Amino acid sequence: MHELSIAMSIVDTATLEVQKAGAHRVDAIELNIGEMAGIEWEALDFAWPVAVKDSVLAEAERIIHRIAPSAHCRDCGHDYRPDTLYEPCPNCGNPFIAFTAGKELQIKALTIS
Repeated sequence: MHELSIAMSIVDTATLEVQKAGAHRVDAIELNIGEMAGIEWEALDFAWPVAVKDSVLAEAERIIHRIAPSAHCRDCGHDYRPDTLYEPCPNCGNPFIAFTAGKELQIKALTIS
């Protein structure tokens, strides 16, 4: 379950930011997670309490923004919303696409005190 290591990395990053700010805890954390980021949502929900226990995130409100995927065809320039990670361009069939959104996994904001 790599979601536990992801959650623990989020805790480490939040801890560093709290220390930099001279604060003590996080009141809220906002995450941007793309629907094509390879996250199992249930596994992340299961791992979260274990990862944040006794950390700066222990009492934090967790807000997750699920980012819908969008892609750009490198061949014909068509922009579209893929349903799968390896979906070719529906306009020309080119398999070489560039995701423009939907694969991110980032901390959007921390509210600290």
